[in-house]
Amino acid sequence: MASKTIMRGVPADMNHSTTSRSFFEEKYKRNEDPWKFASSSYELGRYDAIINALSFRRYRRAFEPACSIGVLTEQLAIICDRVDATDISSAAAEQAVQRCRALTNVIIKQGSLPADIPAGTFDLIVFSEVGYYFNKPQLRLLIDQLMSCLESEGIFLAAHWLGTSSDHILDGNEVHDIVSSTNGLIHDHVEHHPGFRLDRWICQ
Repeated sequence: MASKTIMRGVPADMNHSTTSRSFFEEKYKRNEDPWKFASSSYELGRYDAIINALSFRRYRRAFEPACSIGVLTEQLAIICDRVDATDISSAAAEQAVQRCRALTNVIIKQGSLPADIPAGTFDLIVFSEVGYYFNKPQLRLLIDQLMSCLESEGIFLAAHWLGTSSDHILDGNEVHDIVSSTNGLIHDHVEHHPGFRLDRWICQ
């Protein structure tokens, strides 16, 4: 089975101890890459699948919440004129800043969802390994908020682990089903990989 991926960008006010900002700050203080995002074959394969699913066009401005140490952020910068990325952990966000320091089209800040969605609009939102930690009403509201920032013909891509964890409120399929039920999104691509699912939608 593929290794479990634990979420990096949860809301700061959730009650689950393992989804609090302090939990993630402590993890990154003890180990700069606690979930091996830069070296795990599972994680690197997930990043490759995401980039491959997006590379049919170029993007004006992308938003990547839960960016962790910026491995995917760095790759998104190749296909985007600008990338805005956030992570709930200031330690992770600082690592991401250092990783992407030579990339003038990348802006990374510490921030949680939904409070710290960057201002303005996007033609790409990458929603990866973050949806599990909201209950269904919270996730529906969050997706609606993200949709309000997504331009017509913009792309919403989600990728989530399909295993189970006591840390998760929802499973990956439930997350993607909620995104699919959102008004204004047209589902045009799905991939099932060992351990995770990837879906792509187009905003009407």
